[in-house]
This record gives sequence, C-alpha cells and structure tokens, in this order.
Amino acid sequence: MGALHELSAAELVAAYRDRAVSPVEATRAVLDHIAAWEPRLHALYLPRPEAALAAARESEARWRRGEPLGPIDGVPITLKDNIATRGDPTPLGTRAVPLSPAQADAPPAARVRESGAVLLAKTTMPDYGMLSSGLSSFHALARNPWDLRKTPGGSSAGAGAAAAAGYGPLHVGTDIGGSLRLPAGWCGIFTLKPSLGRVPIDPPYTGRAAGPMTRTVADSALLMQVLSRPDARDSMSLPWQDIAWGEFDAAPERLRGLRIGLLLDAGCGLPVQPAVRAAVEDAARAFERAGAVVEAMPPFFTRAMLDGMDHFWRMRSHVDMKALPEDARAQVLPYIRQWADSAAGLSADAMFRAASQFHATRVATVAACAPFDYVLSPTSPVVAFEAELPSPTNDPLRPLEHIAFTVPFNMSEQPAASINCGYTDEGLPIGLQIAGRRFDDLGVLKVARAWERIREPQRPWPTPLIEG
Repeated sequence: MGALHELSAAELVAAYRDRAVSPVEATRAVLDHIAAWEPRLHALYLPRPEAALAAARESEARWRRGEPLGPIDGVPITLKDNIATRGDPTPLGTRAVPLSPAQADAPPAARVRESGAVLLAKTTMPDYGMLSSGLSSFHALARNPWDLRKTPGGSSAGAGAAAAAGYGPLHVGTDIGGSLRLPAGWCGIFTLKPSLGRVPIDPPYTGRAAGPMTRTVADSALLMQVLSRPDARDSMSLPWQDIAWGEFDAAPERLRGLRIGLLLDAGCGLPVQPAVRAAVEDAARAFERAGAVVEAMPPFFTRAMLDGMDHFWRMRSHVDMKALPEDARAQVLPYIRQWADSAAGLSADAMFRAASQFHATRVATVAACAPFDYVLSPTSPVVAFEAELPSPTNDPLRPLEHIAFTVPFNMSEQPAASINCGYTDEGLPIGLQIAGRRFDDLGVLKVARAWERIREPQRPWPTPLIEG
C-alpha cells in the first residue's frame, strides 16, 4: 500500500472494509500532505482540520459496525466555493458578495454528506466563476502544482490544483463553459462534465453542471454514484436513472468499431498550439490502433456563436453589478468590471441576437456529433498560462478565446470529459476532451477508461518538494 494521501477513493474504501486503514488515519495523512502544499498552492477555502477529523471518527465508528452510509463513507473530499454548505458563507470568489451563511447544503454537498464523505474544505475560484484562472479578489491566487508559475485553470481552480496535488481523491467542481474541463486539462487530472441535469444543482442555469474532479476515471465513476442521486430543488434535472456506474471499467476492446470524430479546429478562438495538436493526434492514432474508426470532423462552432454567448454573459454580469452598492462593485476584479461594463451600450436587438446563439450552438453541436459515437478534441487550444493572468489573452474584450472546444457541449447538454494525453517539453499536462451523445455519461466514462488503459505511462504526480 502506498502513502495514504495517494490512495484512490476505491482503494480507501476497500482498506476501510478490510480494517487495514481507518478513515481517521487517511484523513490525518491527507491533512499533513495539505499542510506541506497549501502555503504555496492556495487551493483551499475554509479548511477545517478538526471538523474533518471529527467526521472521520464518526465514519470510523460506522465502518467498525459494518454500517457505512454510502460508497464514499470516510473518503476525504472537497467542494467548490460556489457549492453552498449549510452555515458557511458562499463568496463566489469575490469580495463583492456579503459573507452570509448558507441556509442549506446545495444538492452536491447534501449528497456527499449523506454518503459519509469527510469534507476537508471548500476550494477556491475566481470572481463569480467568470475566469478560466485562479485569479480572485477574495481568495489568494491559486497556482498549478505542476509549475507554480502557472494557473491551474478555472473556474474550478482550487479543485483542479487540489486533485493534482493529492489533497485526497475526491473533488467536486462546476462548469458552464469549461470550468471543470479546463482546470482538469491544465492540471493533468480527470473530470466528467455530465449531461445537463444528470447531477442536480441549485441554482440551476443553462449549461451549468456539477461534476467530479479526480486523478482517475474510477474515482469519478464512484463519485457519480453519489452526485447523480435526485434532488427536487433542481428544476432542470433529469429523471433519476439507476445507472450502473460501477461498470465503467472498460477494456481497450471497448474502442473496437466505435466511430470517432476528431475535431482539431474549433472554428474560432485561439489557434491550437503545436504540442497540443500533436498530443491529440497521437491519442487519435492510439484509438485507431485499438480498432476505432477515426474520422476528421469539420469545425461547426462559429465566431457569431462565441461572441453571442460572450455578449449575453457580459450583459448578465453588467446587470448584476449595477445592482451592487458602489463600494461592493469596486471590489470586483477590474478585468471583470471592464468586461461586464462593455455591454452597457448593447441594444435590445443585439441582446436578442446574442441570446439566440445559445440555441444555435446547441443545434449545430448536436448535428455535427450525430454521425459519431464519440468526439475527440483538445480540451483547450493552449496549455496552462501564467498564474497572474485572468485569461490567456489578458484582454477583457477577447476573454473566451480558449473555450471554443468546451462550451458547445454545455449548450448541447452532452457529457464531455477531460483526461490527460501528454505533456509539453516543459512538463505541463495536455488535456484530451472526450464528448458523447446526450445522456451517455457512462459511455464517456468507459471510453475514457479504455484510453486510460492504452495511453503512455504517466509522469509522477507533482510533490511539494518540486516547485517547477
């Protein structure tokens, strides 16, 4: 058995069952590891070691009685800042929000508590979740454990960093345009953005999903057993299905005969960096060797679609910020204020055309994917950029140039995963996105697991002794 903080959730649960390890021992090991990393990583919000150890002791007693509450009882876990936890403030990454205690656990928080998981802390995010970096007016600047000069991505910034750094095996983030997959790709971990409504969330919103962020496909499949349980508060949730999440463990033979689309040109946004393109092309050739039929896929996402969504989100944020008291509004990151205020002059006609691009994106994405069982693409056209930057362009008038591969699948409601497929010469991870048809969340997990089996050996996870 390896170091306890390195064990997967499945390994921990098996060790608890066999009484080889206790939840208290595992939690202490993770907390010690966090103490070595966190002063430089800044992944956590509201860390509560004593509360975590108290929860671990309760779990230990349940395992001794042979009465675990659920499949992740006693497993250390973190939740993103914007997933409300009862009694705690939910700052949404910004100093502009009053620190009022939440009245109830949001659905993902409720599900993991009901299953007996040990909540270590919340994780950091940028202001309002509107950046793909860890830059925040409220939280300390989150950094990437592979290279502390780089961003972990966002908006699930702290969760991506925590998973890569070994802050326990399970982490939960959210995604409305790439906020699970971008940090997963830039931190070298695995995530699944589920089909819209597969994981209940409150408040629900067009394209918004919560999902697991883990080092392995197996741990995400285990966490999906818990997160996908029903909650009536999500008016956009899917009818609950008894999905056999435990059947995720597909052999490479699973790929034989699958028709795979290979999307290397998103249609707009930043050009794909050569190292990213090469890694994704190498992955596609490995799929072909495993028996899949891989076919180049023409771009379908357009500048009008990306700009329309951008302008709509600008106006939404502009309206929200206008409602803030002036002193609170001044606390928001200047980059985000400039981005939002640029919508002030948009006409009603312009806003209608902008809003219509959400549906246009949905229709185009579904049609483009229809001939294929699954679609491979880069998660992002670029690898992790400087930690201090809000976005790769550092331009509030060109803020979303890096999400053209990810955001279409939010609007089409299709499941999409990110999994590592290589490294740059500098050692930065490169993400491979695997998208499936709507509702085929388990299928995406199976394809990701098959890829996990056939890909080249992965580099060791970063340690707090290696600063990049």
